[in-house]
Amino acid sequence: MIRDPASESALDQAVKRLERAVALLEQRIGERLSRAGAEAGGLFDQDRSKLAADLDEARARQRELEAAGAEASAALGRAIGEIRAALEEPAEEPPFDLTPEDDDSHAAREH
Repeated sequence: MIRDPASESALDQAVKRLERAVALLEQRIGERLSRAGAEAGGLFDQDRSKLAADLDEARARQRELEAAGAEASAALGRAIGEIRAALEEPAEEPPFDLTPEDDDSHAAREH
């Protein structure tokens, strides 16, 4: 038996309007969730790629610092070797003779 819309009660009409509104609301919520998920996924991909780029940059900097540290260590090792060698060598003769005869201040004190 088919009911005539005019014969439907006001309550039945309100229920149908509510059901249509709920269905429309669910549809719109689903669309927004889909868009938000896509945007969040895109943002996640952007964050992940930025973090990967930052990590690569940090690793490159780490390699540079390790190389600089190795060079500094080698230079310090050479300097330490040179200092030790200099300390082990006998003292060199001065480039000029400081005998009392040549030293005017010493000669003046003796006379």
